[in-house]
Amino acid sequence: MTEPQPPAERRDLDPDERAELERLRGETAELHRQSEAGGDRRRRGRWRAPVAVVLIVLGCVLAPIAVLGVWAGTEVSNTDRWVATVEPLIHDPAVQDVLTDKITNEITSRLNLNGNIDQAADQLDSKGLTRLGSLLTTFGPQLTDGVDSFVHNAVHKVITSPAMANAWVQVNTLGHQGLIAVLSGQSTDTVSTDNGQIVLHIGPLIDVAKQNLVDRGFTAASKIPEVNPTVTLFQSDDLGKAQAGYRLINDLKIVLPILALVLLGAGVYVARRHRRALLGAGLGLAASMLVLAIILLIARSIYLNSVPSSVLPSDAAAAAFDAFVHFIKVSLRVLLVVGLVVAIGAFITGPSRTAVQTRSGLKSGTDWIRNTGERHGVSSGPVGRWTYQHRQILRIAAVALMALIFVFWGQPTAVVVIVLAVILLVLLGLIELIGRPPVLTRPVRDG
Repeated sequence: MTEPQPPAERRDLDPDERAELERLRGETAELHRQSEAGGDRRRRGRWRAPVAVVLIVLGCVLAPIAVLGVWAGTEVSNTDRWVATVEPLIHDPAVQDVLTDKITNEITSRLNLNGNIDQAADQLDSKGLTRLGSLLTTFGPQLTDGVDSFVHNAVHKVITSPAMANAWVQVNTLGHQGLIAVLSGQSTDTVSTDNGQIVLHIGPLIDVAKQNLVDRGFTAASKIPEVNPTVTLFQSDDLGKAQAGYRLINDLKIVLPILALVLLGAGVYVARRHRRALLGAGLGLAASMLVLAIILLIARSIYLNSVPSSVLPSDAAAAAFDAFVHFIKVSLRVLLVVGLVVAIGAFITGPSRTAVQTRSGLKSGTDWIRNTGERHGVSSGPVGRWTYQHRQILRIAAVALMALIFVFWGQPTAVVVIVLAVILLVLLGLIELIGRPPVLTRPVRDG
């Protein structure tokens, strides 16, 4: 049995070895402190993810309300926008039929044809012309129908004429302030409320029709007294609530979109993974616009079912509803496309395999085009080197330029957003194509 060997004596370290040992100990301690600090930061940063989610969700929920707020503030409060909205209605066949029937009834009722025929028959009878009086009484309904048909056809021609289109624009231009007054709880001579209905006074349109009848030889129309009937523009059993909602939304028409943008931006900023948060914000915004579109479809169905046919035919009511919500539809389509563009941009710039392969393919394509051009004597030269050195600033400038154009565009549509996105892609592609990286030269070895 062998005896255990005594432990080897510790050899004294020279100064260099001692310094290296101390350096390694210091690095180990620093790594340990960084690990503990990183763990502390991760524990302290756990609140960021749920807060970011809440902010983004609130921004997406508020976005449709902001669209409605902007609609209430611009569509209704802006005369030019209002006239542009209702002007197509005069060209809609269903609305033309409603106006034709309404104006025809007003004119023929003022003519009192049946009463005049009976009076003429009595006068003939009193003069001994009973046969003529009997014939007049017998054919009175046919005469009345003939006059009604003549007036109806004449009025329909007037309704479909450029003169009536101009009168329609004038009536709505003058009535715009009246509509604002109605939604504010007041009434005017042009637009007013009647039993939960917003009605438009069409007296000026009847004046145009009367003048046309006189010009066509129907002089009896000149004896029609001044009348000012109404046509129902909108009916709501909860008009009072609509007025209160209008006043509230009109007050918040500027605050709501700004607040929605702030919430979405704050959510992306607070998130630990900004790109993923931006992707979620874009998809959430697009989804909220889809929800708003569904709500409009439901509201349209409810509205059409609530309007009696005696008040407004279903096709005319549908035309009026579609005209009033046209701006909302345009806005939600724009924001839906914006959300999808933002989400696609965030995805393409991400670390996923598809995104990396897409960027690699685009880079390979631009490199191939650049190299092919240089082989044929086409080179960007100093401009290419400068572009490559400042490519990050140029990319940011391109994005900012397209964003400013979108913001200051008067009435952007979904097509405008798509065109701006395509232009941005072209600009970014040109930056990559023109940017010429420096040529790396291998050092020449001696010998």
